[in-house]
Amino acid sequence: MIILAGVLLGPQVAMAAEFTNLGLTGTERGIYTVLIFIIAYGFVMAEEFTGLRKSKPVILAAGIIWAHAAILASEAGVSTEDLHEAFEFNLKEYAELMLFLLVAMTYINAMAERNVFEALRSWMVRRGFGYRKLFWITGIITFFLSAVADNLTSALLVGAVVLAVGGNNEKFVSIGFVNLVVAANAGGAFSPFGDITTLMVWQAGYAEFFDFFKLFIPSVVNYVVPAAIMYMAVPDEYPEETHEAAVQIKPGGIVVCVLFALTITIAVSFKQVLHLPPFMGMMVGLSILMIYGYRINLLYGSIETSGKFDIFEKVRDAEWDTLFFFFGVVFSVGGLGYIGYLELLSGAMYDGLGQTGANILVGILSAIVDNIPVMFAVLSMNLDMDLYQWLLVTLTAGVGGSMLSVGSAAGVALMGQSNHKYTFFSHLKWTPAIAAGYAASIFAHYLVNG
Repeated sequence: MIILAGVLLGPQVAMAAEFTNLGLTGTERGIYTVLIFIIAYGFVMAEEFTGLRKSKPVILAAGIIWAHAAILASEAGVSTEDLHEAFEFNLKEYAELMLFLLVAMTYINAMAERNVFEALRSWMVRRGFGYRKLFWITGIITFFLSAVADNLTSALLVGAVVLAVGGNNEKFVSIGFVNLVVAANAGGAFSPFGDITTLMVWQAGYAEFFDFFKLFIPSVVNYVVPAAIMYMAVPDEYPEETHEAAVQIKPGGIVVCVLFALTITIAVSFKQVLHLPPFMGMMVGLSILMIYGYRINLLYGSIETSGKFDIFEKVRDAEWDTLFFFFGVVFSVGGLGYIGYLELLSGAMYDGLGQTGANILVGILSAIVDNIPVMFAVLSMNLDMDLYQWLLVTLTAGVGGSMLSVGSAAGVALMGQSNHKYTFFSHLKWTPAIAAGYAASIFAHYLVNG
């Protein structure tokens, strides 16, 4: 936002892209749209304090921005067809990602309802690990879990374990939660569906499915470096003994996990073999889950104490706030891009700093601003970068948010879950260690993929 504000009064530049932008960044109405976006995003960043869901201000901002874009287009003599083409480009981008994410969220909710995650949490609590061993176990599980689930779900699931065994030890909970945030963000960076930003790059066609796994070693480095530093501060003690009963996975829970893996395989096959958008494969997988849900009800419905397996309840319980927030971001940034601001931002960052410097800055910005609008802005700039640079910006946008507790959904959610044991300032204490991991992961990417 600082860079965007800095180029507001810069020269107007026409952009050669999927469609021609208006090049009206110096107009009073154009500047007004940027201010609207900045104000809306201020409300997003203050969500923890105001309680106003982040989707609400950005959806309103998107409508206002496109209304002004339409007025500017009319005043500039742009045809209605060209305006609709620009608008529908953003609609297509959003629809593909929303349907993909909706299916993934539905599967995660189905697994949670079948007690898959609760059984894992129960098993870990009953093992009686010491704090130092638990520090590594929870971090590693979160790292790999976030590669298939989103970082928010992974952090909350394993965060429940950290709270259950270390609730009386505030120091362990604080360090353990910082560890989970770093692990969740690092784990999602090397998987095409581990984070929304990686999914965006994959569906945009800038990297193939298996290309993302080249980021595995840099992602490991990003997690291990700060974890090794924090490990020295973890109490060398054992938690109080617990007598929690084992949690059993409900009938069909394991099969749902297998179907989720099958659905991901189908999505990859649609993209790699059939050259169709991955969301179509995900929708096929959703239909399979629906049919299997019918079978669960036929076989086990009479013995289920919590009612029948209703797939539409799982759809209803998806993170709709996140999906609508994504809508607001896509259309807000898309509207600003149509007016011409992304071209100015591209010139300020990529022409001024070079591709490597700008991509590193993207990660730093994602610690302050959510990585979704940052990455969508980068994708909307239609940059001419090779695979190395696209993987670099995927890595930095994915892990940069770990440097501040408010830099990712995982950090914000754990602050709410921790009962004030994990705060902005307790995370800030470890920011130098996390920044060292950020720098080390970029260097590892250069060594491995440069």
